[in-house]
Amino acid sequence: MQSVRIALKNGADFEGFRRAARQSVARDLPPDRVDWSSGAEPSLFGEAVASEGIAPPLSLPRAAGELIAQVVCHRDPERFALLYRLIWRLLHGEHALLEVHSDPLVHRLETMRKSVRRDLHKMHAFLRFRETTDPDGEARFVAWFEPEHDILAATADFFVERFRSMRWSILTPGGALHWDRERLTFGPPAHKSDAPDGDAFEAAWRRYYESTFNPARANPKAMRQHMAKKYWHNLPETAAIPELLRTAPQRAREMIARGAALPVKRDPALAVAAMADQGPRTLEELNRLIAASEPLTPGADRAVLGEGPIGAEIAFVGEQPGDQEDREGRPFVGPAGRLLDGVLAEVGIDRTKVYVTNAVKHFKYEPRGERRLHKKPNPGEVKRYRWWLLKELELVRPHFVVALGGTALLSLTGKPLSVMKVRGAIQFDGVPGYATVHPSYLLRLPDEVTKREAMATFRRDLERVAAMVAAPPSRSS
Repeated sequence: MQSVRIALKNGADFEGFRRAARQSVARDLPPDRVDWSSGAEPSLFGEAVASEGIAPPLSLPRAAGELIAQVVCHRDPERFALLYRLIWRLLHGEHALLEVHSDPLVHRLETMRKSVRRDLHKMHAFLRFRETTDPDGEARFVAWFEPEHDILAATADFFVERFRSMRWSILTPGGALHWDRERLTFGPPAHKSDAPDGDAFEAAWRRYYESTFNPARANPKAMRQHMAKKYWHNLPETAAIPELLRTAPQRAREMIARGAALPVKRDPALAVAAMADQGPRTLEELNRLIAASEPLTPGADRAVLGEGPIGAEIAFVGEQPGDQEDREGRPFVGPAGRLLDGVLAEVGIDRTKVYVTNAVKHFKYEPRGERRLHKKPNPGEVKRYRWWLLKELELVRPHFVVALGGTALLSLTGKPLSVMKVRGAIQFDGVPGYATVHPSYLLRLPDEVTKREAMATFRRDLERVAAMVAAPPSRSS
């Protein structure tokens, strides 16, 4: 029997594949009769769809839909054929196929999905914006990146959410993204020469990187595991790596020789501020420094930045990102964040008008198989990030600050205070505020009675916060 050829657009043509797969199933075409290919010509079924109507949706497990949406981004020319074979088998009696991890087809598709996920993660972690100027005189931040797969559209939401207040462009060999603070547009493929080679910020960042490099812990193998060498040519700090590695043994011997005479280690954040002409002057500049800073723990290779409007009435400060926050790159989107959102809505605080952030910007965890269990940052780690938080609040200028938990309280005050003892109204360096528990504390309570009582107390805390913010400031006579 003759095969039917289906040609899709080059790249991650999810909509084209979905339309063609529906038509193929509707025509009862088994996988062996469908020849999938990528090209510029339209789908074979383009005219048929118009004349015969849209084929009905396919009844697939949700997990299959998620798998398909990611695997279509892979550059394997067989991806569409493999995905259609999966769909066919799911619809023809093998409903639990995705649970059979030893199945060759499932195994191959999962491997492809992991490759796409890894590529997305690397793009989030290793893309570097450089400042340029638009014709109207406004700043635009431009980045060049060379992804392994067709992930540009899949990563768009991440960068829009992370850098919503900036004008930026991401250029790749397969296409471009442009954001003007309101609208996202896609552009044609670009060349590396279209992107700037550097900007004024990079000199300060490189000096910071060199100043915090520890020669006694230089481990090129571990460095390559976390940051593959193919990304080095697009990262400003990597130009310093060869010389830092060459001189590391001698510098380590000098450190040992100095022994007890070593000075107290400077806070790297303060070192950056001193190098960057008295520190960042805008929240965007600060976020670029934080995003480029060294993480607390191996594996957490991106910072989770604060989120919310400048001049917010209230800033909520938590402890550190959790597993879900680290994966999505946004604060308070996990279980604790959803609990906080619910209570804010109950007490009449608009979540979209507050600023949320964390005292520590990277996720510290303990691996347990495939799970990552939260690990509390120690006081030294909190101190390291304290300058970032205070500078962040200085630039955001909230009218009121809420410390959620002991870590936030330590970072805001510089003192190891007990939340349960100081719970209530408090001043943070002249800014009115409030200290209460972190929402994750409520989630960890062992029994329902205790949890209900603690929830009621937490709700009263936020009711007081809402009332204090709404009340006019007292005037001295």
